[in-house]
Amino acid sequence: MPRSIWKGSISFGLVTIPVALYTAENRKNLSFRMLDRRNMSRIQQRRFNAGTGEEVPFEEIVKGYEYEDGGYVILTDEELKAARPEASQTVSITAVVKSSEIPLAYFETPYYLEPLKQGRKAYALLREVFRRTGYVGLGRVVIRTREYIAAVIAQGPLLLLELMRYPEELRDPGELELPGEDLKTLGIDKRELEMAQRLVDAMAAPFNPEEYQDTYQDAVLKLVEEKAKTGTIGRPAAPAETEPGPRAVDIMSLLKRSLENVEKRAEASKKKKDGKKQAESESKIERARKRA
Repeated sequence: MPRSIWKGSISFGLVTIPVALYTAENRKNLSFRMLDRRNMSRIQQRRFNAGTGEEVPFEEIVKGYEYEDGGYVILTDEELKAARPEASQTVSITAVVKSSEIPLAYFETPYYLEPLKQGRKAYALLREVFRRTGYVGLGRVVIRTREYIAAVIAQGPLLLLELMRYPEELRDPGELELPGEDLKTLGIDKRELEMAQRLVDAMAAPFNPEEYQDTYQDAVLKLVEEKAKTGTIGRPAAPAETEPGPRAVDIMSLLKRSLENVEKRAEASKKKKDGKKQAESESKIERARKRA
């Protein structure tokens, strides 16, 4: 685990829980540099005056907010610093809501909360209450130079701090042309609904995050490694051709075929697991015979 971002506390009524805050993300984004293909030198980015074309020294660059077309208000670093929220290492829970009431789009960035030694009992108590009731604690927290809405959520053995977006940071989904909730007007009959439900039930499985990999990053890194060794670029295989779907979509037929495919995969997976168990059992019996 990396070093904590800060050590502070969760304030809940008169209870204060000392905690350390850790980032939960472990992003490994691909990083490329811009080069001159003629000699492999790095490309530098310089700042030029759009009016004169002259390069501008760093000390002459200021920050301006365009409040009207072509009109700017200049703000100094000191003014911007003074406008920042006061740094605080306390998450004050001011409201408690059901987790199901918070739309997922509001969640932005996860952090882990670890109790300090003197706060372990209170930490466990708050975690257990949130876990049993399904409630989430809401408050505010300052991360670096910005104040966020924060949600304290029980997740297994830990308390998760989730930074949230403000309402004005989300677009109104009412602007989208979405189908209504009257299924009859959409032409969805009872049989289609039941078949879709069967398909969903057949596909249902425990969440296993290890099954979801960043295939693009893996493919790019493989190409980089290959070229570093051989000097040639391997090209990914062309995607397999698929039969064009029917122009008039028969949802019922597609649902049936999908359900059949899922059931076949489930049966094949079960046979594979049973075969593995049988092989392990036979291996144990054989080892027991040898020991005897």
